[in-house]
Amino acid sequence: MTAALLEGVDERVGPRRQHLSPQVGTIVGVAASTLVRLGSIAERRWGLVTTAQAQDAGISRKQLSRMASSGAIERVAQSVYRMAGAPTQDHEAIYATWLALGGATAPRTDAGAASIVADGVTAAVLHDVGDFFLDGFDFIVPARKATRLPGVRLRIRQLSRDDVIPVDGLPSLTVERTIASLVELGTDLSLVANAVRDAVRADKLVAPDLLASYLSPIAARRKTDGRSLANDLFELAGVRPEGWSGD
Repeated sequence: MTAALLEGVDERVGPRRQHLSPQVGTIVGVAASTLVRLGSIAERRWGLVTTAQAQDAGISRKQLSRMASSGAIERVAQSVYRMAGAPTQDHEAIYATWLALGGATAPRTDAGAASIVADGVTAAVLHDVGDFFLDGFDFIVPARKATRLPGVRLRIRQLSRDDVIPVDGLPSLTVERTIASLVELGTDLSLVANAVRDAVRADKLVAPDLLASYLSPIAARRKTDGRSLANDLFELAGVRPEGWSGD
């Protein structure tokens, strides 16, 4: 991405490049070194960079504002920018929200898991299972965390490394844990069954016994057990995962 940003720059221009602003149609000078620093950060995270990351790289908010005005970067969420020339991602709103929450810099938990993990419908959308409308952003954090980001819902849970899997670089609950989370959150079981169906058919639900164990504490509150609840979901979805006995 960095190379693409600088492609076509005349070396005779010197340490500053000229960028045509699509907003105002004028030529604005932008430091090439600044673009390189931002580009090196953004190319690791979907072409996006946060204000905090930029400041850590020695780039002030005032510089970011000028770059946004020139069209060198584009604001996509609170404190999150996309580099000019970077393609829009399918789940950019999720990525930007995770970055704005500090997901890229938050330390891992004592258990070795990521500190900010996609949960519920947000995780299901990332896994591309089910027919969900993203009406907000659900994440799991290990301790109380304040945020003013619109539409963000945070749940405090202690996760193990086995509970989390990266999806296109963003930490998410595994498919099995996602399905259990959807049930725990009170999602309509027909919608959960659709996610189960998609996951099984796409070979994304690979540990049905583990799903049953995740469902056990939820099932106990319903006077049943995890295997029975998992079996009900499989029957409702009209699928039977490989290796599932149903006993």
